[in-house]
Amino acid sequence: VSPEDYLKEHEKTLSPDFWLKVAEEIEWFKKPTKSLGGEHPFYRWFEDGTLNMSYLCLDRNIKGGRKNKVAFFWLGEDGKERVLTYDRMYREVNRWAYVFKEKLGLKKGDRVAIYLPMIPELPIVMLALARIGVIFTVVFSGFSGSALAQRIEDSSAKILITADGYYRRGKKIYLQPNVREALSKVSVDRVIVFRRLDEGWEKEERDLFAEELLSDVPKNSFVEPLEVESSHPLFILYTSGTTGKPKGIVHDTGGYAVILYATMKWVFDIRDDDVYWCTADIGWITGHSYIVFGPLMMGATSVMYEGVPNWPDPGVWWRIVERYNVSIFYTSPTAIRLLMRYPDDFVKNYDLSSLRILHSVGEPINPEAWEWYFRVVG
Repeated sequence: VSPEDYLKEHEKTLSPDFWLKVAEEIEWFKKPTKSLGGEHPFYRWFEDGTLNMSYLCLDRNIKGGRKNKVAFFWLGEDGKERVLTYDRMYREVNRWAYVFKEKLGLKKGDRVAIYLPMIPELPIVMLALARIGVIFTVVFSGFSGSALAQRIEDSSAKILITADGYYRRGKKIYLQPNVREALSKVSVDRVIVFRRLDEGWEKEERDLFAEELLSDVPKNSFVEPLEVESSHPLFILYTSGTTGKPKGIVHDTGGYAVILYATMKWVFDIRDDDVYWCTADIGWITGHSYIVFGPLMMGATSVMYEGVPNWPDPGVWWRIVERYNVSIFYTSPTAIRLLMRYPDDFVKNYDLSSLRILHSVGEPINPEAWEWYFRVVG
């Protein structure tokens, strides 16, 4: 594509009507007839349309013949592996939607805070909450108790979903001290705890262990995905707070779904046989968009990894690329600069011939990092 052709195409995207045509390519319960409404800065995309993100990510793929396709290859830092098909994700999401709706009484517009590490239960609970119209805020599991408290308070979250801990550089990181610190400053009705480590959590009165909540929920539970308006908030994600009080950014359902669909198609050129890996943490917007909602909307197979790029050694990412035949790899310039400090053999020891597309995200990439990524990785 020439620069001139690119600019011509770009010009078209500046018209709201262009996006209405793109919106027609995803599945709505009620198709929108309007593109952009509202006034600066409170614009509303596709405001007469209705949809559900959980339906787009799961039900549509089940109906489309992807029931037995892998949604996630999950690898823990301790070597534990889980393979979750679209059918498995669908069943788990429906069971959790049942718990949230029937057992805990959550309804459309309620808010929930999620403080989970990189385990499959994180996308599962995000999709279960989206299924019933509950607004969630994911708090990065590396944040402190005080940062968690700020986000619980500002979002008015009624429930906190967390885990006993996770692995980081071979160590066990326990989350209860941070949760206790947060809940000494703010209150929630209930704390739901997933057991990743199976230790390090002293149960208190408001706590519910995840497996206990699920114990009597039928495996074939089904919760009808709630038809929500396009402008209904899907989630609130907070800025990091490095320049002042964290600011909650509200992401709607319809406009967000359309831009994810468009970028997965145009930027990632996603195909049905790709194995896609975004190395971000779901606690950041890149993880929300390009680990959870974007790939699942497209019926993609993704890799999800719990650990860091240079432990137990700097070859760990490339071992994973070889192991799962990753074809689309999406990482940050910061990670690339970290890995290029080590000998190239850490990359060259592995077969990376499956790679088709390399992407960089999060900040502009400097020429030296780009050159190394291009020359050594692919």
